[in-house]
Amino acid sequence: MYRFGSFINGEMLVGGGRTSFEVHNPYNQELIGTIDFATLEDANQAVEVAHRVFHDTMKQLPAHERSRILRKAADLIESDSERFAALLSQEAGKPIRDARGEVGRAVQVLRFASEEAKNIVGELIPLDAAVGGENRIGMSKKYPLGVVLAITPFNFPLNLVLHKLAPAFAAGNTVVLKPAEKTPLSSILLAEIFDKAGLPKGALNIVMGTGVALGEPLVTHPLVKKVTFTGSGPVGFKIKEMAGNKKVTLELGSNSPNIIFADANLDLAATSMVKGGFSFAGQACISVQRIYVQTDVYQSFLDKFIPLVETLKVGNPLDETTDVGPMITQDAANRIEAWVDEAVKQGARVLTGGKREGQSYLPTVLVDVEPAMKVVCQEVFAPLVCVIPFETEEEVIAAANNSDYGLQAGVFTKDIDRAFRLADQLETGGVWINEISTVRYDHIPYGGVKQSGIGKEGVKFAIDDMMETKFIGIRLS
Repeated sequence: MYRFGSFINGEMLVGGGRTSFEVHNPYNQELIGTIDFATLEDANQAVEVAHRVFHDTMKQLPAHERSRILRKAADLIESDSERFAALLSQEAGKPIRDARGEVGRAVQVLRFASEEAKNIVGELIPLDAAVGGENRIGMSKKYPLGVVLAITPFNFPLNLVLHKLAPAFAAGNTVVLKPAEKTPLSSILLAEIFDKAGLPKGALNIVMGTGVALGEPLVTHPLVKKVTFTGSGPVGFKIKEMAGNKKVTLELGSNSPNIIFADANLDLAATSMVKGGFSFAGQACISVQRIYVQTDVYQSFLDKFIPLVETLKVGNPLDETTDVGPMITQDAANRIEAWVDEAVKQGARVLTGGKREGQSYLPTVLVDVEPAMKVVCQEVFAPLVCVIPFETEEEVIAAANNSDYGLQAGVFTKDIDRAFRLADQLETGGVWINEISTVRYDHIPYGGVKQSGIGKEGVKFAIDDMMETKFIGIRLS
């Protein structure tokens, strides 16, 4: 057990009358650390330090040096990967095999960012394309913004943090990070890693606390130039409102549709849906939630799918054989229990699962659901999927698009023409063909439409949005 606090200008701030918060293992409630929350003075100091270090150091740091720091950080995490994985498993309740996967992806994010740091380019603009532009040269050049505020969620406390930090540092920015209060410990390890990698002191400042207490003063601080947030829709759009003219990226929720046509490989579809619906207890914004199956193969799919779901082991995240760990909090487990009970009262049927065991909820499959049920139209963020029959392509497109969300979708079919029709017509930021909505590679453009967010992540795309483009023109003599 350890005691930590905010990390500002290379120093840990603990004590001094600061409010403390206990971090517990979601599986067994074991106390694994205590965090001293930041004061408003601490938060202001973090932004001011980041602003100073940006102007004094980071924006002058050459690309090769930014690249080296990111590459070194990747190597350090990789060499200490088991410690990171164990911590993720303990603080987030993530099964250890999934935790190792997250660490591997985090290493990859840093290496992508290391490469991109050396490939930030502008362009030559032909001014003589315009009347009067003869004998002139135009070019664009990219410059870092300054202080980036990163607010991150509990479900991927290493990789989603690095999806904000790595592009920011690659671009030459500094960062004030506010991690989720439920999973702050991996961010402390990250601070150690970046320090060892040679990141200038004060380029990364970590402010511990709740969004309620720190969100508004950080978001509205005049020295913050960009806010990048991953979390719930209501909070995200409130941040957008508070941010004013700052740049904002919002990665929000979803209730991802996955569509299985009669010509699909049902074995592939069934095994994929199990992985996409129940990994990390469904606590991912692109988890499979709505499974639409063409009526000709509806029962055949269920006959393959349900036995696979019932093989999943729910238990201790540190057990190598565990497939599904606990929900992040007891309130989260109670919420999904209430939603399922409500759906059943409204006519839904539970084919498997449908029970809470302490803070864990058994992998659950519902059928006979209606579009207005919470388990269909809202984001469940839990180990639950709804299987829904459909007849025609037009019908399922309309059903999939009948949502406030639009992050990613999956389509299973052998018909290439149909695949591209759905890719064009589904109202989501990303569409996978013969793959589940839950898949994300760390260099692809990633972001939703409608209530699922604003802007794109993915290392290269995040870097672009963390920079300003300046035009430079020259008149030749």
